[in-house]
Amino acid sequence: MDNIALEILEDGTITVKTEAISAGNHMSADQLLAQMEKLAGGAVARKKNPDQHNHAHLHNHAHSH
Repeated sequence: MDNIALEILEDGTITVKTEAISAGNHMSADQLLAQMEKLAGGAVARKKNPDQHNHAHLHNHAHSH
């Protein structure tokens, strides 16, 4: 519970995969993901995590400057 896995590929794609997030940490996790999305820029795709029910992960392609 409360795990957020990050993977950054050579092309700048950031993959974030979440599992169950406790109620106490859910708002912080949402804020973290929103801030990462804002700072990284680029296209974002959200997909359901097939390993968990009602949780999602996102792919964010960041552009380096």
